[in-house]
Amino acid sequence: MGKAEFLTPKAIGNRIKAKGLQKLRWYCQMCQKQCRDENGFKCHCMSESHQRQLLLASENPNQFMDYFSEEFKNDFLELVRRRFGTKRVHNNIVYNEYISDREHIHMNSTQWETLTDFTKWLGKEGYCKVDETPKGWYIQYIDRDPETIRRQEELEKKKKQDLDDEERSAKFIEEQVRRGREGKEEEAPVFTELKRESEEEKVAFNLSKGPSCSTAASSKTSTTLGPSALQAAASAKRKATSHSSESKEKKKSALDEIIEMEEQKKKSVRADHWLYPNIVVKVITKKLGEKYHKKKGVIKEVQDKFTAIVKMIDSGDKLKLDQSHLETVIPALGKRVLVLNGPYRETEAILDGINEKRFSATLVLDSGRLKGKTVDGIAYEDFSKLA
Repeated sequence: MGKAEFLTPKAIGNRIKAKGLQKLRWYCQMCQKQCRDENGFKCHCMSESHQRQLLLASENPNQFMDYFSEEFKNDFLELVRRRFGTKRVHNNIVYNEYISDREHIHMNSTQWETLTDFTKWLGKEGYCKVDETPKGWYIQYIDRDPETIRRQEELEKKKKQDLDDEERSAKFIEEQVRRGREGKEEEAPVFTELKRESEEEKVAFNLSKGPSCSTAASSKTSTTLGPSALQAAASAKRKATSHSSESKEKKKSALDEIIEMEEQKKKSVRADHWLYPNIVVKVITKKLGEKYHKKKGVIKEVQDKFTAIVKMIDSGDKLKLDQSHLETVIPALGKRVLVLNGPYRETEAILDGINEKRFSATLVLDSGRLKGKTVDGIAYEDFSKLA
């Protein structure tokens, strides 16, 4: 029998049939067959294959219903986790995307009669957070993946470590201030009674500041005191000058200590994530098949620090991958790279040399305050080629 013409009723019917799901009332889950109309569904129910499937289901109906319910639940939650993550979304939006698949499990073959019953069951069992609004039911997936929990614990540990470092720095600064205050000799003010020899004498106050007072006082002292007194005053002035210079050196050394401590902290603390946009990476996981294994792509977007949207260079496909499934790419000498970790993080550089024995490279920084500086010993996983 030949193939039907393009615009004939037969060809149009075949295209409608091949398009996917029509009315749910004319679908048989046991036989996984979609009928086009009521007459076709009636003929299918009278067929021998359908009767055989009904006999098998009648022997243990609970087993078949539990199987379909488990498959429906797993596929629905997988779609929520992969498509929406932990975002709050309307349950009907997820269900519409779920039923767009031609081979999905239909709800009329499960233990739930309506989508609302299924949503309430998800909240009761702890798979999702559910809440009812005037617009309907909303769900939010609860991610209990061990890898996600481990990442959250590491982030909390890192935040706690940063707080401890800040407290340690504050205590160190307080200790330096206390030591600086102890080095100074505080002079207590001396209060004297105002006296005048005669009632006719006028009382005058000299409010001049700075060197004039000291000059006048020194000139007056020089006219009234002898040579020994002048020598004593000069020695006292030299002692005061030396004491002030020592205190300045002491303050300077404390500032240097703080700067050195901050630099050591910056060098010692390394981030546990290294993904950045516009860098070239290589896919190392085999879960996606040989099509993407050992293929290169460019990171277009970074989500939650550990997940990246990668556009493959060869095929142009976009993949959502974890950083554990990717590795950095080392370009040819003279090419531009981006430092991903360490004290020079987020700094662009030029690849100047490679040490294969130590698995490290020599880079010439090309941005930031240290532009033009040559840095040696940067590990392979701490930099990657720029797109």
